[in-house]
Formats: sequence, C-alpha cells, structure tokens
Amino acid sequence: MTTATATSSASAARAAVDAVFPRGLGSFLDGRIVAGSGEQVPLTAAATGEEFTGFRDAGPEGADAILAGAVRGAAVWAATGAFERAAILREVSRTVAEHAEELAVLESVTTGKPLRDTRVEAAKVAEMFGYYAGWADKLTGRTIPVPGDWHTYTERVPWGVVVAITPWNAPLFTAGWNAAAPLAAGNAVVVKPSEYTPVSTLRLAQLAHRAGLPEGVFNVAAGLGGTVGAALTSDPRVGKVSFIGSVATGRRVAVAAARAGIPTVLELGGKSANIVFADADLDRAADGAIAAIFSGAGQSCVAGSRLLVERGVHAEFVERVAERAARLRLGDPLDPATEVGPIITAPQFTTVTSLIEAGIEDGGRRVTDAALPARLTGSALAGGHWVMPTLLDGVTPANRLETTEVFGPVVGADAFDTEAEAIERANGTAFGLAGAVWTGDVSRAHHVARSVNAGTFWINAYKTIHVAVPFGGFGDSGHGRSSGPGVLDEYTQTKAVWVPTRAAGAPFPSLSY
Repeated sequence: MTTATATSSASAARAAVDAVFPRGLGSFLDGRIVAGSGEQVPLTAAATGEEFTGFRDAGPEGADAILAGAVRGAAVWAATGAFERAAILREVSRTVAEHAEELAVLESVTTGKPLRDTRVEAAKVAEMFGYYAGWADKLTGRTIPVPGDWHTYTERVPWGVVVAITPWNAPLFTAGWNAAAPLAAGNAVVVKPSEYTPVSTLRLAQLAHRAGLPEGVFNVAAGLGGTVGAALTSDPRVGKVSFIGSVATGRRVAVAAARAGIPTVLELGGKSANIVFADADLDRAADGAIAAIFSGAGQSCVAGSRLLVERGVHAEFVERVAERAARLRLGDPLDPATEVGPIITAPQFTTVTSLIEAGIEDGGRRVTDAALPARLTGSALAGGHWVMPTLLDGVTPANRLETTEVFGPVVGADAFDTEAEAIERANGTAFGLAGAVWTGDVSRAHHVARSVNAGTFWINAYKTIHVAVPFGGFGDSGHGRSSGPGVLDEYTQTKAVWVPTRAAGAPFPSLSY
C-alpha cells in the first residue's frame, strides 16, 4: 500500500481497509479472519466524523473459540525451541518493517493520527519484535547451592496464554508493545484491541502469522469490553492479563481477573507534571512542553498535562508556549505536514471539551485560541473531532484539571516559588506515571527526579521511551512494568527442580533394610 492522496474521509478509510481485508473485519484466529456473531460495531473516521465500516462483536462464544485456539497455539509455541522462536520473531520484525508504510496509512485513516506519527510508530513496532527476538533464546535459569546432596536449578516457563487489552489511542504501537515480550517468553497472545480501533492490530497479527508464527500463537479478539473483554479476563485458561487504559476500567479488569486467580500487569492513566525552573534553557523547555502535551493531540498516558513554572519566569514562559502552540498545524492526518490530529473517538471528544469548560469555570484562563482554522471549518474535515491545542493558565490545586486526566491537547499551567513546592505539587495526585524537570542545576535535577513519584522521569527532555527501558507507574498509574528485559519475568514463572546427587537413605527407620 502506498500513501493515500485523498483526504482522511470515510471513503479513504474504507478503501484502505478493503484493500487489506477484502472479506471484511472480524477476529483473528488460527491464521484467518473470523466474523463475529454479536452486535454490529461501527467504525468512524475521526477526522471527518463519518462511519466508514464496521464489524460484528465476537461475543462470549467467539472469545471461547479464540481461547481454545490460543491454548493449542501455546502448546505448540512452548514446545518450539528458543532459537527457532527467536528466528521467527526476527522474521516478524522484518515483515513489519517491509509493511511499515501500509501499517502507518492504515493506522492514520482509521484513527485520525497524523501520518508523521504513525510512520514512527510502525517502525517502533518492528523494533520491538527485533528487540525481544534477541531475548527469546537467552531466558536462562540458575543453579542454586543448597545443603545436602542436591543439584538444584530453576527454569523459566511461560504462563501459556497471555491476554493483552490495548487502548484506542495507539492501537498498533500498544499491540506490538504488549505482544512481542510474551511471545519471546514462549506464550501465546490474545490481543483485545479497543472496539474503536481494531484494524491495525488485525493487520499486525496477519503479518506475524505470514512471517512464521504458528496458528493460535498471535490472536486478536475484536469486540466490546462487556462481552469479549469480560470473557477473556475471567477465564481460567488465561495465564496472565496485561491492560492499558483508564483507572476505572483497569480496576474492573484486575478484580475480574483476581476472582479467576489470574495475575495482571496494569498501565493506567497519568497526570504528569512538567516542572520548569528559572535557570532552564527556556526555549528548549518550551519546545519540550509543546511536545509533552500536544503530540498525539494529548492522547497519551504520559502527556505533560501540568506545567509548573518558577514564578520569576512564569509569565514569559507561558507566552512562549502559547506562541508555539498557535503555530501547530492541524489538518488532514494523511498530509505529512499535519502535526496535530483529531480526538480519536466521539465520546472522548465530548470529555475533552467538557473538561476544558470545567477548567475555565474553576479559574483557569485560556491563553490559546479556541477557534478552529479555516482549513478545517471550510473543508470535508469540519465534522471531525477537532480540539485546538489548549493552554489554561492559573490552574491551581483547587481546579479540577489539577488531578483529572483529560487525555486531550489540554495543559494547565501555574506558578511555584520553591523547589519543595514544585515537588509537592507534582506529587499532589494519585497518579505516578511520568514527569520531567527543566533546570541548569545538575544537583537539583537529580534531587527532583528522585523526589517525584513517577515510573518514568525526564531531565531536560520529555516523552522519549524505548522498548529496552522499563515502563510503568506508581499508585493509580498501575503496577508492573511493560518493557525492558525485566518484563520477561512478568511473562514467565520460575520452576525449581531438585535432583539428588547421592542416593538417599530410607525416609523412616521402619523402611530400613
């Protein structure tokens, strides 16, 4: 597939989907697309608000069939030698890289994400599979000295079936992020993408199967959370569940899984503080603040949605950020020049706009323009879920935006006077996913990084992550880590094996001869 030249309309999205799935959408099981039997789920182009296609919910019966296939696939995959698994995953990486432009276009037209972003994400997915391919043949156990005549060692064995529930904001990226590691560890994976954005995940599974993954090893359950999601997170055939999404839904998933005795890895929301001191490089910090909140239209769990600025430079810095925000280009997601896309779902668009109003009601002062540019209002994109990059100043701890995750292009700014105050404000929410500090003082930088409760923290930077580095949160932002070498411990269990090195005596005197 080449880059589309049409606007990101329903017709463009439909054409892109039909080119890859000529028989329609469904779930992916045993190497093929399987139509669901539940209610019809519509898919909408975020850039125009038009419905472009749909699919039938897999339902509990479909989830049951997918799990049965995954159990079969898990047995085959676990029995496959580690070096062969590594070779297959390297081939998956190569195949994804070969189809990166196709995946990027498909992701862009079905989610409304700018092509400049989806191209990066497609390349990152190829990198994820390549990275974990390198670990697949290096999962070793340990020999443990113990008292007596024993040879004692450990093995790392897969859970069997891992269910990964992924969100609508980055479906392709999170599908790779949550599938590559458990596959490397020898598990079969069932990805349950958001019902709003299943298309790129289905294509990724197709490509992985084409690259050599056996049937049932990488499956996609397309459907609603109340049917498919509920069935997958409460079935005893599932070894482990990973979830990315909201706090409320994550808690429901964790409770349902716990009742079935299934452990979970949760990556939930964030309300991350971006702290700017007066001695920082203010131009660089302003660029960082823009990237922190407006890339991806703010639809990111690590978005720097709280901007805390030392009082002496607060007014100047807010002006610099507002000036940069005004220059950002909103437009057709398929235009490589577009920098900010629409809100991906209609319900989230309503949430974002209502929270902007709440922030203003609570005393925030809107610094940036609310009016959409003429290139949107005067085009076919006028019906899309568009929100202008929004900066509210004077967002105090009493403002609802201080602790409420917006998940849109909205940042609340406020001033602070002391380092201690900045740290206290940063830690003043139940979240603990990410944060950053901008300063020229090395000692202060490390002190603030150590003091802020966040699973990821940047110094004079923002929003860089990599599959090789652990990622996860504290508090309401979840538990467990979803990347880095250590994530392989999440997707394996440790088995201890005891072998006597000398024949033991009789266990009871009466059995002596």
